[in-house]
Amino acid sequence: MNNLRCIEICAGAGGQALGLEKAGFEPEALVEIDKHCCETLRFNRPRWNVIEADVREFHADKYKDIDLLAGGVPCPPFSKAGKQLGKGDDRDLFPEALRLVAECRPRAVMLENVRGFLDAVFEDYRCSLKRQLEKLGYITEWCLLNASDFGVSQLRPRVIIVGIRKDLAENFSWPASHNSNPKTVGELLYDQMASMGWRGAKKWIKLADDIAPTIVGGSKKHGGPDLGPTRAKRAWATLGVDGMGIANEPPEKDFVGMPRLTVEMVSRIQGFPDYWVFSGKKTPAYRQVGNAFPPPVAHAVADKIYECLTHKKIFSMAV
Repeated sequence: MNNLRCIEICAGAGGQALGLEKAGFEPEALVEIDKHCCETLRFNRPRWNVIEADVREFHADKYKDIDLLAGGVPCPPFSKAGKQLGKGDDRDLFPEALRLVAECRPRAVMLENVRGFLDAVFEDYRCSLKRQLEKLGYITEWCLLNASDFGVSQLRPRVIIVGIRKDLAENFSWPASHNSNPKTVGELLYDQMASMGWRGAKKWIKLADDIAPTIVGGSKKHGGPDLGPTRAKRAWATLGVDGMGIANEPPEKDFVGMPRLTVEMVSRIQGFPDYWVFSGKKTPAYRQVGNAFPPPVAHAVADKIYECLTHKKIFSMAV
C-alpha cells in the first residue's frame, strides 16, 4: 500500500489519526491545542509532526495539494448537551476548516461532529457549508454512522462529513456496517476486570451483557472524570458499572459492589489499541479518551476515501 499524505486539525489524542494511519494515510502535520493530547501523540508516534497550536493560528499554504484534510472540529456548538449556538459559538471551527481547505486544496476532506449537527435548527448552516465547499471544488455528503456498526462496543452516533474533489467524487461510497455484533462490555473488559484476581469478575460479566452507552469526555469547566449525566450513569448501572468516577486500577480480589472503569478500560471501549498510552493524570487522560473519535470508525471511512483517491491510478495501471 502506498501511503497518501494528510493533515489533521483538532487531532485530540489520536483516535482519528490511528484510523487514518491504518487506512494508508501518513500525516504531514497534526494540529492540536491541548498539551496533554500533544504529549500523547508524541509519545505514541514520535515520528509524527505534532503542532501544538490553536487552529486559528495555523496556516496550510505549505501543504499544497495534500491528499486529505481531516479533523474532528469541536462538538459543543452543535451538541444537545450545550446551547447549540452553531455559528454563534466562538468554538465553531468549521470556518477555520474551510479556510484551510482553501489554502491547501486537498483532494479530499473528512470532518467529524456530533449527531446534533443534523438537527433541523442547523439546516441553513449545513447548506451553507456544502455551498462553500462546492465553490472550492468539492462534492460534499454527510452521513450518521454508529460506532457499534463497526465493531466498537459502544452506542456512539457521529456525523461524518466527506468532501471529494469533483473529478474524483464519483468513486466514493460510504462504508457498510459490519455484519456481526460488537462484544458486550463484559466480554470486552473481562480480562481487565479480573486482572487483579477479583472474585466477582465472572458474575459481573453476565450482568454487563450489552454494549456501552456513549462515552463522554466532559469539559475542563467541571471537576473530575465521570461517565456522564444522570441518565448515562443509570445506563452504566444496568451494566454493573459505577459511573460516578474513574478508578485508578481494576477491582482487587475481595472487592464488593459495582466496579468503576479505569482509563485503560474506557480506552478499549472507544476502540483504541491497548498499547496506546494517554498522557497526564487520570482526569486529563480520561477526557482525551472520552472526546476521541473511535479509531475503527475513522478507519472505515478513511478506507473508502483511500480507495476513491487511488481508483484512477489503479484503473490506469490495469489498462
